[in-house]
Amino acid sequence: MRFIGAVSALLLLSALPASAATVVWRVENPFRLFTDPSLTALHRDVFEQLTDAEKLEPILSAEHRLMQRSVNGWAHDAFSATCWDRATARYGHCGGDKGYVNPESHRILAQVSDALLNEGDCDWAVSAGKDAETHVHVGCGGEVALDIPYPRGAHVRVSANGVLVAEADIKVEDLLIVGIGDSVGSGEGNPDQPAEFSRERAVDYGTAPGGIKLAGYPARLGDWKDIGDKAFLEAGPRWLSQACHRSLYAYSTRAAIQLGLDNPHRSITYANFACAGAEIVYGLMVAYKGTEWAPDQPDQPQVSAVARLQCGATEPTVTSYTNTYSLNGLIGELDNIELATCPRDHVRPIDLLMVSVGGNDVGFARLVANTVLANKGTLRKLGGWMGEVESPDDLINLLPVLDLRYKALNRALHGHLQIPWNESDRILLTAYPVMTLQDNGRDACPGGQTGMTVFPEFTLDDEKAKADESAAEKLNKLMRAAAKTYGWTYVERHRAEFAGHGICAGLEEGALDPADDARIPRLVDGAWSPYNPGDFRPYAQRRRWFRTPNDAFMTGNYHIASTVLKSVLKFQAIEWFQLVLASTYSGAFHPSSEGQAVIADAVLEKARAVVAKYERRKGVREAANPARRDH
Repeated sequence: MRFIGAVSALLLLSALPASAATVVWRVENPFRLFTDPSLTALHRDVFEQLTDAEKLEPILSAEHRLMQRSVNGWAHDAFSATCWDRATARYGHCGGDKGYVNPESHRILAQVSDALLNEGDCDWAVSAGKDAETHVHVGCGGEVALDIPYPRGAHVRVSANGVLVAEADIKVEDLLIVGIGDSVGSGEGNPDQPAEFSRERAVDYGTAPGGIKLAGYPARLGDWKDIGDKAFLEAGPRWLSQACHRSLYAYSTRAAIQLGLDNPHRSITYANFACAGAEIVYGLMVAYKGTEWAPDQPDQPQVSAVARLQCGATEPTVTSYTNTYSLNGLIGELDNIELATCPRDHVRPIDLLMVSVGGNDVGFARLVANTVLANKGTLRKLGGWMGEVESPDDLINLLPVLDLRYKALNRALHGHLQIPWNESDRILLTAYPVMTLQDNGRDACPGGQTGMTVFPEFTLDDEKAKADESAAEKLNKLMRAAAKTYGWTYVERHRAEFAGHGICAGLEEGALDPADDARIPRLVDGAWSPYNPGDFRPYAQRRRWFRTPNDAFMTGNYHIASTVLKSVLKFQAIEWFQLVLASTYSGAFHPSSEGQAVIADAVLEKARAVVAKYERRKGVREAANPARRDH
C-alpha cells in the first residue's frame, strides 16, 4: 500500500503546474532579544487575536489582553531570558561568533502550500553560495525548521519523490533598533518583576516630620527582619537593568516587538540603553551610573555604549574631544569628553534610533516636586532626592541650554553612531506625555491628595499643575523645533491621548473597578482598608496611565540599605525617609505599562513609515543592481 501511495503521489505531483505549490515561511523568533522563541510567540498569538479595531492601537490592545493572563505582568517570565548580560552590562552573550548585533543566520519555519498531498516525505534543500547544500526531510504536510544564512539568504528547493514541487529565494530582513534616553525611555515605574506583598504582615515607618504616625503599611513578602536589611532588599523588585530601572515595558521595546510581528520575513535586533535620570550631558555623552547601585551599572555614556554594540566583536576606537561638543565652550560640561566610534568597515548600521531625552536637562523632576510637595515641609528643605524644587520659570529659562545640547547630541549621533546625514529621520525623538490635564485638554487636575496619601507631605497644587503644563508645552515646542531643524522624526500624537488619563484619574472612594481605586492599603485595628495589599495588581487596566506615589509604592517599592541611608542623611530616625523613597524613586509620575504602550503605538506609526521608506529605496537600488543584492 505504501508503494501504491507513493506512485499515486508521484503521478499527481508530475501533473501539477510549476506554480501550484509555494514555500510559505516566517522567522521563528522575530524579536531576537528573547532567547526563548515562545516569549515572542506569546506576543504573536495575542496580536493575531486582535480585532481590526484593536489593531488600530495594536500595542495598547495587546497590553490589555496580556494583563488578563498574568497577575504580575507578562515581563515577569521574560526578563531573565534575554540577551542582556547583567554581569557585563552588555548585550551579546547570545548569538554567533560575531556577537548579538551581527546574526550569522536566522531560523525560519517553512511549509509547502496545500497544493501538495499530505502523504509522503519532502526533501528540503538549502543552498547558500559556496556553502555545502544541506537537506532536511519532513512529512510534506508538516512544518520544517531551516537555518538561513544572514545577510545573503539562501535558495530553497522542495522535492517529493524526486520531483521538484516548490522553490524560493529566502532572505530575512533584520532591523537594528536602538533605544537611548532617560526614565521614560527606560520604562521607569514598571519593574519586570514587581514588588509582592504579604496578606497578613504590615510595617511601620516611624513618625513623619510633624509627628504623624506612619503605621500599618503593606510589607514585602520574604523572611526579612528590618526595612533595608539584606533579606528585605533581596525580596525587592527586579529589572532588566537594575541600575537603570530599564524594563521590557519600555515604549521602544514594545514598538520593536510589534515591528517584528508586522512582517513574517522580518527579524529585529534590539537594544535599549535608556537609563532613569539620564540627561543629554550626564547619561548620553558623559558617563552616568544610573538610579540604583547594581552590578550592571553603565560603564560608558550611552552614545559610546551604542557604538560598542554596533562593533560586535570588534573593539571601538575611543577619542578625546575638547571643543567639538562643547560648541566652543557654550556647553562647559562637554569640554574634554571621550566618546567611542566603531570603524566604518565593522559598524552595523542603525535602522531606527528611538530617543527620549530633554526633560531632566531642564529640571522637569524638580518641577514636579514643586507641584506635589506641601509649601511647608521637611522635604522641601532637602537638596537632591525629592526636595530640590523648581518653578516653571526655571524650566523655561533652561530651554536655550537644552537647545544647544540637542545640537551637540545631533553631532554625536551622526559622528559616532554613523547615521547618515541624509537619513536623519531614522532618529525618532519622543515627546513627553501630559501628566495632569483632564479630558478637555485644558484644565489641570484638582488640588488634593488623590493618589498621594502614602506620605503626608504630598499634595497636588492645581494652580502649579496648570503652570507646569504650560511650561511643559513650551518644552514640547522646543523639542518639535529641534527635531525639525535636525531632520529627526518627532513623535507627539500620544500627548493628546493622555488627557484624562493623568495622575488624578483615580478615585478615593467608590471606584467601580478596584484597579482605579487610588488609595493605598493601610492596616487599621487589625483590618486592611480599602483592600488587602496581596490583591494589588500592578499590571491591571486602569484609567490612569501614570504611576501615582501610591501606585509606585505598591509596584516598585524602592528602598536602600539602612546603613547607606544613615551615612547620607543625619536624621536620628530614618524609617520615614525610606517611605519617601519607596513612593518616589519607584517611578512615581512616570507612565505605567499602559502609558508606555500608548506611547509605543504613536512611535510605531512613525517607525513603520520610516522603515517602509527605506525598504522602498532599497528595493529600487536592488532592482537597478541585481548583482549587489547579497551585500
